[in-house]
Amino acid sequence: MNIAVLGGGSWATAIVKILTTTHDKVFWWVREKEIKESIENKGFNALYLRYCELDKGKIFISNNIHDIIAKADILFFVIPAAFLEISLSDVTKEELKEKKVVSAIKGIVPSCNKIVSNWFKEKYDLPLTSQAVISGPSHAEEIAAEKLTYLTCASHDKNFAEKIADIISCPFVKTVLSDDIEGIEYGAVMKNIYALAAGIAKGIGYGDNFIAVLIANAIQEMELFLEKIEPRNRDVKRLAYLGDLLVTAYSQHSRNRTFGQMIGQGYSVQSAQLEMKMIAEGYYSAKCIHEANLSCNSTLPIAEAVYNILYLNKDRKKEFQSLLSCFQ
Repeated sequence: MNIAVLGGGSWATAIVKILTTTHDKVFWWVREKEIKESIENKGFNALYLRYCELDKGKIFISNNIHDIIAKADILFFVIPAAFLEISLSDVTKEELKEKKVVSAIKGIVPSCNKIVSNWFKEKYDLPLTSQAVISGPSHAEEIAAEKLTYLTCASHDKNFAEKIADIISCPFVKTVLSDDIEGIEYGAVMKNIYALAAGIAKGIGYGDNFIAVLIANAIQEMELFLEKIEPRNRDVKRLAYLGDLLVTAYSQHSRNRTFGQMIGQGYSVQSAQLEMKMIAEGYYSAKCIHEANLSCNSTLPIAEAVYNILYLNKDRKKEFQSLLSCFQ
């Protein structure tokens, strides 16, 4: 089966790295002509992970999304959730008919406040059995350097989950299976908010002791929300939940933690976004989870504090001070 990756950022580049390790040909759609030219001529992404060497002989890359979709049977979507709709604005249902879709997107589609699998289901009539999700704990930078990483492959179709696990398994990627697409997607959204909270705490001046308390309470908060919005029997201590939260909250590679630290130091949202030049999904996630929780009515003091700071311009120090009485 032919495989395609759609997206040109760090995570997309890392997934291409995996797939060119396991397959002889990978189709790749990128928006930027600069990336296409650098891959074809030099074998690396000129804009992201420049040090990541790719086997350009195995890559067919194009700026034409329709061409790439037509050539592939399995489509790995690695486009930031905030830009998914505009990127696929003229892609039709017919083009995705009979395709298998794998989402490596860790965010909610902002305009409709839906997780990616539900968005594909409603917009393109793609059943959940034709979809899979890849989740961490993982940072693109470490995969690019071939550092050992475990990825969770989730689908309502066990055979499809196993197929994706087989596709991405290589000497530096091990896999585990799950059928909890919805929980893993929401968990990936929430962990970005909590990583942003850890960064804000660091920027304000809190130390590692406090941040450990913050994250311990964050996983409890995540569990409460998941149980209300997608109730089922799940263990949030597993890799796709707690593991992904830990790596995003503590790693030096985490753009959400970096973004949060800048906010904690006093940067405005706009200034932090301009200086980073990369998408911190936690910014959009904070608003999406706030709105989703209006119907769930879960108690989410950490997520609400982040929302208040980012969207209501509340004082960051006062918001974190108010959290102290919530922790246990």
